[in-house]
Amino acid sequence: MDLIFLADEALTGSDAALAGGIFGALLALALGLLIVAFIIAVIIWIYISLAFTAIGRKTGHPHPALAWIPLVGPQLIAVRAAGMHWWPILLLIGTVIPWVGWLFALANAVFFIIWMWKTFEAVGKPGWWSIFQIIPILNIVYLVFVGIAAWGSGGSAPVAAVRRK
Repeated sequence: MDLIFLADEALTGSDAALAGGIFGALLALALGLLIVAFIIAVIIWIYISLAFTAIGRKTGHPHPALAWIPLVGPQLIAVRAAGMHWWPILLLIGTVIPWVGWLFALANAVFFIIWMWKTFEAVGKPGWWSIFQIIPILNIVYLVFVGIAAWGSGGSAPVAAVRRK
């Protein structure tokens, strides 16, 4: 049986109206939280895209605007900066294989830490900053470090200039 139907059966008169009001309030609260979460996600996506576009420019990426592709843009910039070009293709192919796709998704997460380590080093920042992306509460610190890597001063020459030597 339906839970709301049982609640309506148990309540009479003003109690039923109160239960309906509570249900409506909870539904409005859930919808409000969902909208706030969506807005925060869009703000973070814009920030990450701007930061990785700047990192792509710093490392000499030919198309730094690829960072704006949702979900895979930052990986495309990080992989190019790290110099590990064929790993994303291998990992993306593996995610579509039934029964083992979750292993490849886990491997993709591990390799993103490695790519970010090398990306931070490519822009002259400490590679260990990439570890903060796997610590649940300290993810905000990782976002700050990405901003520092993107717009901070100092660092080394772009990767493209280093490879030419």
